[in-house]
Amino acid sequence: MPSRQELANAIRALSMDAVQKAKSGHPGAPMGMADIAEVLWRDFLKHNPTDPNWADRDRFILSNGHGSMLIYSLLHLTGYGLELNDLKQFRQWGSKTPGHPEYGHTNGVEATTGPLGHGISTAVGLAMAEAHLAAQYNRHNHAVVDHYTWVIAGDGCLQEGVSSEASSLAGHLGLGKLICFYDDNSITIDGETALSFTEDVAQRYRAYGWQVIEVGGDGNDLTAIDEAILEAKSDSDRPTLIKLKTHIGFGSPNMQDSHQAHGSPLGTEEIALTKAALGYPSADPFYVAEEALGQFRTQLEIGKDHEHCWQASLSEYENAYPDLAKRFVDQLAGTLETDIDALLPTFETDKMIATRAASGTVINAFMPELQHILGGSADLTPSNNTWFSGAEDFQRDNYGGRYIRYGVREHGMGAILNGLSVHGGLRAYGGTFMVFADFLRPALRLAALSRYPSIFVLTHDSIGVGEDGPTHQPVETLASLRTIIGLRVFRPADANETAQVWKFVLENSDAPACILLSRQGLKTYDQNGAHRNTDKGAYVLKPQVNPDVLLMATGSEVSLVMDAALQLEKQGIKAQVVSMPCWELFEQQSDEYRQAVLPKQIKARVAVEAGIEQGWQKYTGDAGQFIGMHSYGASAPGGTCFEKFGFTVDAVVAAAKKSLSNAL
Repeated sequence: MPSRQELANAIRALSMDAVQKAKSGHPGAPMGMADIAEVLWRDFLKHNPTDPNWADRDRFILSNGHGSMLIYSLLHLTGYGLELNDLKQFRQWGSKTPGHPEYGHTNGVEATTGPLGHGISTAVGLAMAEAHLAAQYNRHNHAVVDHYTWVIAGDGCLQEGVSSEASSLAGHLGLGKLICFYDDNSITIDGETALSFTEDVAQRYRAYGWQVIEVGGDGNDLTAIDEAILEAKSDSDRPTLIKLKTHIGFGSPNMQDSHQAHGSPLGTEEIALTKAALGYPSADPFYVAEEALGQFRTQLEIGKDHEHCWQASLSEYENAYPDLAKRFVDQLAGTLETDIDALLPTFETDKMIATRAASGTVINAFMPELQHILGGSADLTPSNNTWFSGAEDFQRDNYGGRYIRYGVREHGMGAILNGLSVHGGLRAYGGTFMVFADFLRPALRLAALSRYPSIFVLTHDSIGVGEDGPTHQPVETLASLRTIIGLRVFRPADANETAQVWKFVLENSDAPACILLSRQGLKTYDQNGAHRNTDKGAYVLKPQVNPDVLLMATGSEVSLVMDAALQLEKQGIKAQVVSMPCWELFEQQSDEYRQAVLPKQIKARVAVEAGIEQGWQKYTGDAGQFIGMHSYGASAPGGTCFEKFGFTVDAVVAAAKKSLSNAL
């Protein structure tokens, strides 16, 4: 029978060989963490390779995702269906083994970790999801939710600010089932971490409220690793950081402990020397001894036993609590049946209501009924209107609470939202000001790439913010959000459209969404059912037979173009008004629908939006005009800002006439 060291060396060998064949990649971290990974995956990780999505499995996150061959080697060895040929196609077109792990692309990958720091931060969300579901559903002697979240993170992950934000919150919340291995190998691309990173990480995490276990030696003392994990699991009141002083490129005679082993293949000669130094049984690429593979593959039966035991527990739970069990199973499957339409409020016409206030009313209407949704805000609850009546805070003494106080941690909130959303059984929304979407951007991009159903509520969406001035007026942010492929960006025009945006977002969990909301009051329109086409991304709010000009707008500027249309009518010019709350959805509609909303034969067009012009050209065309922002904002009352920056009825009327002239 192969020794534990020989099993770890199989991980090292596969990692070296795959990077070498690809002529690209990061062999050093997998080589340094192989012993830790072998202990975790074979002795502690509760998982079933034959059912990678089993609900009560432990979650494993490789935060330093550049070392992806570590997880790919483990997935192959333990039987997740990742074959040797897949490892041989590492980093190649169409392979299951991309350079960084991607959620939904490879069985066994729990999250797209992407930029350093996001893995451990997303893991905080996963651990919060486990804690919340356990509080919701576990009953005496019936623990149907009982799993750990395990993380491997490197120096780079713990240098990035997002991990500090998320780790601080994790310590505050006392997430005892979150355990992170700190791969302290002292090497980054530039060289030794001492060039820029000399803080006491262990002390920092103790200050966050984590249990910190420092393992001596060189990171391959298997007994010490075992003992550290057992000690970590014994503390249910604190997350744990297990700090190991590892060797990047472990076993390489010439590259161990060198930045050369970080992001480049070792070379065939060095691989041969390394395998010899490790006592590996063959120098052949991608060789794994049958006995070693057999030991790893015992996880197939062990995993089946784990899931079988859970299924038996679930059956007992169903007998004891049939109604609760049905809701639990439906929630995990995403099949909870709720009539969203019946929950949505309808707002009276002509009233002035800020869409952030309307959103708050909608949230208060659906949250008591939709128990699988968690809310929250980055310390802006009264401004974002994200709280709901009767909400209890998610805290260490009440994981059943459904409102999360993220503190002033927008970056961390975004990553945590993604973890909550990808865990299964839950959805989550989090609020902040729209201008702070810049803090959220990496999380937004990962959510879009991975199709997480995260919901970002971004209020104070324009120069209507007013007196706070240009630092808080997001004139370029809307355009930048629209550049994120796969992110649905909604900017509703009034209260009723806001309700319909929420309806669409709640009923569609195949992509993340940003809901952009006004600070200032907006006129509420009698849309005569037109708002029912909000789910198509754009619709005709004020129709005309054979219109002369199209007036297009989003959000607060829709009421402006509605007023301008009335003024144009008095001058004998027929203006059709189009509200365009979500470009992404509109682009997905049929040619027939898009033609009905924006008839191609109408060349005279005006677009109005309190942001920059980027992107509008595809709708305005050669003859069109754009009224928007061409500079940063100013500190003044919101109404004054709109007037001074040219958002007036007269300006829209003049632009319509100019576009008509251009179209002749």
